[in-house]
Amino acid sequence: MAWVLNSIMEILNRPNTWRIVSDLLLFVSPIWLAVFIGLLVGWTWKPDWAVEFLNRNGGGSEKKVLVLGPETLPTWRFLPKCDFWKQREEKTESRLEEDKNDRKLAVTGADFLHLYRLVEETDEGPTWQHMMDRSLPNMSYQAWRREPENSPTQYRSSTIFENATPEQVRDFFWDDEFRISNKWDDMLIHYQILEECRTTGTMIVHWVRKFPFFCSDREYIIGRRIWNLEGTYYCVTKAVPCSAIQRRNKPRRVDVYFSSWCIRAVESRRSGGQKTACEVMLFHYEDMGIPKEIAKLGIRQGMWGCVKRIEPGLRAYQLACLPSRPDPLSQINTKIKQDYITTFENARYLEEDVMTEGSESEDGESKGKAGPVQKLPKILLIGGAMVLACSLDQGLLTKAVIFGVARRFVWPRKRV
Repeated sequence: MAWVLNSIMEILNRPNTWRIVSDLLLFVSPIWLAVFIGLLVGWTWKPDWAVEFLNRNGGGSEKKVLVLGPETLPTWRFLPKCDFWKQREEKTESRLEEDKNDRKLAVTGADFLHLYRLVEETDEGPTWQHMMDRSLPNMSYQAWRREPENSPTQYRSSTIFENATPEQVRDFFWDDEFRISNKWDDMLIHYQILEECRTTGTMIVHWVRKFPFFCSDREYIIGRRIWNLEGTYYCVTKAVPCSAIQRRNKPRRVDVYFSSWCIRAVESRRSGGQKTACEVMLFHYEDMGIPKEIAKLGIRQGMWGCVKRIEPGLRAYQLACLPSRPDPLSQINTKIKQDYITTFENARYLEEDVMTEGSESEDGESKGKAGPVQKLPKILLIGGAMVLACSLDQGLLTKAVIFGVARRFVWPRKRV
């Protein structure tokens, strides 16, 4: 920065006015060259939003605006084709449209993304505290918990079953009829399917679970859906509103409930690295209407007793070979690939920008959707940061600080 100021002062001390002007123009020539190259590249790509903006502000259809594009400018082989960006934009818009349709379901893509972040430990939540490490001959189990502010205690567990496939374990956990008849989950005393979607496998289920004698039974209205990400199953179960079942004093309705699994094949401890075992990562929390400390104590004391009944139940389910229901919804999954996550996040961020900048004003009139032109202040801010960083001769640390500050203004961190 000192070098820049010294150079400007040296130029201003020139005796001749023409010399001052010429030296200033020469001093800023790299910036103008960068701007010119940016404009040249932009018009060569011929972005649709720029054409629309110029035509809209040029007086309508009566006035024609000169548009520079591939027809009027030479083709630069070192520039990537515009088709890539157009296809990427169309893909994001398509994902946004799918997201809007998806929101009509009880369990949406946002719920999958929440579970995915929990599995990958990128949800920015509190640190998990280890609770338990137990094992049986054909099963191993570990559990953790954490306590977010203003939320029930959250539990995470990893259970590995030997000689089991992800598909068998997926169907096993989704089969409520077998859950009751086999009694591996002796707390579930009633279930009823209220709604189901044969396209996505989404279902709404009514549960009644038996609680200890000093508590009334609990009632759950839960939505379910499974995503298949390249052979890994993300099974989301959460409480959803439903007007079909009226709220009663007994059993007591549980409104805060999240219990979801990630089911995937893992290496067996016995088969020399072959993936013949199955891991189930469970993330669970609920507000049972019980004091928090009492609920924590009860869960800790009864956790292993409930978990160790799962393994014999799974083996009995494997011997039965078939699900309790013909054509079960557990086998209707939303199949996705890894790029779905990126495009889905981009679509949600794009929608958030549109909702924020295109929200209704106080008199009820819509302000319209935010286009790329309205994001020009962000572009200018980033450009200014680049110019300032390149003008300084203070090492990489100073440049990193400048870009970090600019990034905070352009993309402020979203608070969950």
